[in-house]
Amino acid sequence: MSDELDVVNNAEAGRFEVQLGEDVAFAEYRRLASGIMFPHTEVPPAFEGKGVGSKIVRTALEWARTEGQKVMPTCPFVAGWIRKHPDYHDLVHEHYRKAVGI
Repeated sequence: MSDELDVVNNAEAGRFEVQLGEDVAFAEYRRLASGIMFPHTEVPPAFEGKGVGSKIVRTALEWARTEGQKVMPTCPFVAGWIRKHPDYHDLVHEHYRKAVGI
């Protein structure tokens, strides 16, 4: 399912999102002076475990990389996803590395 998803950066709302019929899955972000904070991710229950959250987080982190920004994953889902994907460890702001477990 995740390969078919179109993740959109809704900058006005401060989130990356995917329209899932009547539902929306998203990862919120906040641009700060020291980087980009990811405080909350939400996937409707009917779409959990289908790669939706992973696709959104990967897209958001790739965006942060192209922006040259460090990330502050305060959302447990984003932090856990990064922990499992070493190729994104370099994006984590130094003050958040211990909390992420890297």
